[in-house]
Amino acid sequence: MVFKRLLGAIGVGGPSVDTVLDGEAVLPGGALSGQVRLRGGGAAVEIEEICLELLARVEAEHEEGESEGAVAFDRYVVGGGFRLGADEERSVPFSVTVPWETPVTELYGQPLGVVLGVRTELAVADARDRGDLDLLTVRPLPVQEAVLEALGQLAFGFRSADLEHGRIGGTGQRLPFYQEIELTPPPRYAHAVTEIELTFLATVSGLEVVLEADKRGGPLTPGHDALTRFTVRHEDVPVLDWNREVDGWIRRLTEHREAYDAQAYVHSAPHADHLAGHLAVHGSGPSVGTAVAAGAAGAAGAAVGVAVGMVAAEAVDEIGDFFEGEEEDEAEESEEVQED
Repeated sequence: MVFKRLLGAIGVGGPSVDTVLDGEAVLPGGALSGQVRLRGGGAAVEIEEICLELLARVEAEHEEGESEGAVAFDRYVVGGGFRLGADEERSVPFSVTVPWETPVTELYGQPLGVVLGVRTELAVADARDRGDLDLLTVRPLPVQEAVLEALGQLAFGFRSADLEHGRIGGTGQRLPFYQEIELTPPPRYAHAVTEIELTFLATVSGLEVVLEADKRGGPLTPGHDALTRFTVRHEDVPVLDWNREVDGWIRRLTEHREAYDAQAYVHSAPHADHLAGHLAVHGSGPSVGTAVAAGAAGAAGAAVGVAVGMVAAEAVDEIGDFFEGEEEDEAEESEEVQED
């Protein structure tokens, strides 16, 4: 986003900032690199600090219902401690490592409807302002891709993907939210479950896979949730029969042999200042077997999420409106405080 706005906290004529990210997508736990390009304003200023902040659009459940807002989940200082002259242009390169649990936003080039952003903040002479915002695209790790590919081969359908505020008990989760990919079951499992929710929790050594099923009730028994959890290593990708492995997970889940109780889901109460109300993008997607990218991806085109772009592409277009809308609210609140 080229010099999108002047830094309002510094005043008219202050420096402007443009962050340019390298490459098209990053991996969870991988390197995010690029350059922060600065242009001086009408007078020289001391750039005390340049920070990058990772943001996610996250949903939360609370007593009043549901809300959605931006949550910052990592922050990096990538430069600072220099004088920027009037009208001077300077580029500050950076390379930072994103968290292993960073959500996946696309699969085979098709968006899943999850929105992440990189926000740049400058600290200049005791003033701070957020001067640039860019879309962050994250593709799955090979082990995540193997699981999704197997689900596609097993004829599961994609319903939606989102980020939920809270923590999953009994896991090594570190971020304050987790990603849920909602799937519809194939005919062979439709008699037992109405929906399956998939969560990935990646680490440096492997992947925790959490599965939750919305189980159908019987004539004398109500429906209920069942959960199970599995761990695989990154080096398992080329050696496992993934269709067989994942099918075994699903059978264990539908037969109600949980690895832990459904009460393991612990949802933290969101703070109003972190989660602002916003419309979510939802809908029933086509079968995961629909190959929007079949010609380019081959067998991979049958994987979960390939067809999601037709359902969730609007979410990508909303990145500026969503995060910048919250920035405008914060700016208005700041102005009101200054006037008082």
